[in-house]
Amino acid sequence: MNIAQREQQIIRIQSQSSYPAINEALEATLRLETNRVTQIAVESALDEEVQAYLSELQGARPRRSGYYQRVLDTQYGRITQLSVPKLRQGNANREWQILERYQRALGSLLEFCLGLYVMGLSLRDLQEALYEILGAVLSVNAINRITLKAQKQMLHNRQTRLEKTPPILIVDGVWASVQCASEDFWEDQAGHIRKLRRAEDRVILVAMAVWPDGTQTVLHYEMATQESEAAWLLFFEHLRQRGLQTYGVKLIVSDGTTGLPKVIRALFPLAQHQRCITHKVRAMLRHLGYGQLPHLDAQGQELPYSEAKKLRYSQIKHDAYAIYKAPNWEGAIMTLLVFAQKWTDLEPDAVRTFIKDFALTLSFYDFDESLHSLIRTSNALERLFREFRTKADEIGAFPNEESCLAILFLVFRRDHAKHDRLKNRGE
Repeated sequence: MNIAQREQQIIRIQSQSSYPAINEALEATLRLETNRVTQIAVESALDEEVQAYLSELQGARPRRSGYYQRVLDTQYGRITQLSVPKLRQGNANREWQILERYQRALGSLLEFCLGLYVMGLSLRDLQEALYEILGAVLSVNAINRITLKAQKQMLHNRQTRLEKTPPILIVDGVWASVQCASEDFWEDQAGHIRKLRRAEDRVILVAMAVWPDGTQTVLHYEMATQESEAAWLLFFEHLRQRGLQTYGVKLIVSDGTTGLPKVIRALFPLAQHQRCITHKVRAMLRHLGYGQLPHLDAQGQELPYSEAKKLRYSQIKHDAYAIYKAPNWEGAIMTLLVFAQKWTDLEPDAVRTFIKDFALTLSFYDFDESLHSLIRTSNALERLFREFRTKADEIGAFPNEESCLAILFLVFRRDHAKHDRLKNRGE
């Protein structure tokens, strides 16, 4: 579908809308006037920026050389002929403060696009959303370039030095498909020889900080080929280079990944390890044998086999989670003994799996009770990973690692903004 066809489709959809019609003449007048004022303000600011740049130069200064015209999209509409000042020489070497070179939209509009994109709109959905603002249909390639803005923000976020070390870290990984260059080549229709790219699975390792007041922030994330010991060592080394003080970390929460415990012992001598209780219970449920199932329900009615399995599943799951509702670790141990006595004969494999390394799931009891619900699982990261997977499934294979990390960064940023809004509302 070309741009003209897409515009006609959008107009047709809008004409069939059930929303009340807006006074088009008033809207057009307001849009035109706002655009005019915005153009004057931006052009004046660009002139001042050039003058300030010239005044700071030492020695011979390049002369002004008129203006060139460019298009600028704003949240108020499209400015088709923005006058941008230029110099006789040195234009390519000068960094713009207001408009980056080749930037076609003001920051607020880019932020709007990025927000819509990470909330679930496809690139074609954005075409329709932006048509109301710009009065023109942008190409998919033009809209796709908005992710470049997110990539710059993401890189800055991952390189910023950490001013404080959190006492608690939640770490986990999420998998995504990324296009990677291979050693093979192919010939395109024009006869050019290009490297063949294949979609490969990559894992993004993530560390989230939990602060004493319960605030959660994502500290660091980077891509690896697997969740191995070497990958986690490199991950934490990068965190250390950014300013993380390993002796300041008191607890690390994770799932049952095998490459992590040895790394924790080596790099975090004062930190305890908390195994996620959700992953612990799920691992137990995968070992259910469903032997000696009940034949009757609580009312004495015949219980179908499928319903009997569901009942066993829900009962042992409920009893397992009840262990962690004890007020302290001693109470949890006592509840575990009752649990084992009840279920060992019925589900020996499941109970054996659950008891193995059970002590690692009780470390959260050594911390303030107000934090228990936050630090006994890795659910805070899992929730963000679910949002990321939704967008990743829509995209399929990311074109490169940077675009993949940029989308994950947008998910983190949106969640942080959402929590700030709820916090302010509560105050």
